[in-house]
Amino acid sequence: MEMNAKNAMSAYTQTKTHSGVESATPSHLIAMLLDGALERVAKAQGHMERGELAEQGEVIGKVIDIVASLDSYLDHDKGGEVSKMLEALYDYIVRQLYQANLKNDVSMLEEVASLLSEVRAGWVESTKNQG
Repeated sequence: MEMNAKNAMSAYTQTKTHSGVESATPSHLIAMLLDGALERVAKAQGHMERGELAEQGEVIGKVIDIVASLDSYLDHDKGGEVSKMLEALYDYIVRQLYQANLKNDVSMLEEVASLLSEVRAGWVESTKNQG
């Protein structure tokens, strides 16, 4: 079976991604998702500043997918008020991402990065206190 360079790179990327995810604890997985979202927001900012609309939209779409994943991990039974607040925050972040893409507004992406950084810092701190 012949594999072209694109297929080989895709297979490598999937292997690399899955190996980290498979061995991650649930707490570490959330931190990885937040890191991935922050990395992609920074990439989206670069694309936006360079006027690369297709790439910008693609990367912002990936951030939206990550935030949707974070939202799906919320446990409203155990998380109580905190999980409800995070759900509202994730909803706000997704709306800001859509608007940032629509308006080509870097400041909206900066706000999203700031919010995600705060969530990550809070998550890291809370998981330190648990273990």
